[in-house]
Amino acid sequence: MPINKDTHTGPSFPLSNRLTRVAWNTVQATIFRWSPRPFHAWRAFLLSIFGAKLGIRVHIYPGVKIWAPWNLEIGDETGCADGVILYSQGTIKLGKRVVISQGAHLCTGSHDYEKAGFPLITAPITIGDHAWVAAEAFIHPGVTIGEGTVIGARSVVAKDMPDWKVCAGHPCQPIKDRKKF
Repeated sequence: MPINKDTHTGPSFPLSNRLTRVAWNTVQATIFRWSPRPFHAWRAFLLSIFGAKLGIRVHIYPGVKIWAPWNLEIGDETGCADGVILYSQGTIKLGKRVVISQGAHLCTGSHDYEKAGFPLITAPITIGDHAWVAAEAFIHPGVTIGEGTVIGARSVVAKDMPDWKVCAGHPCQPIKDRKKF
């Protein structure tokens, strides 16, 4: 949880958070990143040591960048491709059978530009079951993507997206229905 009111005068997170991130960054840069691609269970184990709540058969590839595993909740059979950024200053919750494609960026943190010190603010991101966030999409803090929804490549999602839609664009918007299965 952010603690600082002025980003110019000190850190936004307590010392315990920063020390844990140093430990995580060391693990992520070495045995997580260097693990062979098929070693999903190994990477899931490492994430769980750092507090991630993971379902079964989760596929997190070695090139995924994760800010704080303790802020992750990932459902069964969900996958995150190489190049994904999970900027989890706040909670990121991925449902079951979700696909996060290469280069997608889920960002839970921003700054309050209405205040002089630009204090850090965080808001959770929730991705519903059976959703797909395609390559290089950007998901803003506080966004919920509905169940079964597809977010098109390079879309910028700044508001919630409904269930079972195909959505795309900058800004992202629903463009057609998607069949439920």
